[in-house]
Amino acid sequence: MFLNTFVRAQVGWAEFRGALRTRLVDIAGSERGGVAAEYALLIALIAVVVVVGAAALGIAINQRLQDTADCVGAAPTC
Repeated sequence: MFLNTFVRAQVGWAEFRGALRTRLVDIAGSERGGVAAEYALLIALIAVVVVVGAAALGIAINQRLQDTADCVGAAPTC
């Protein structure tokens, strides 16, 4: 009885190790992580471009409004 249980445990452990090894090899050989990293870099680059563009637009709008306010404040010279 003890020998039967021991053999079953050994066989079960060997099957588990084999399945685990197969799964790890599949994960290591997969390109899903690389694709996800590429998408993350692409999204980060787009975010940087949007932030820089919004900052430049904000500065341009602020300057235009400041010019308008200066012109309204000194109406005879504009």
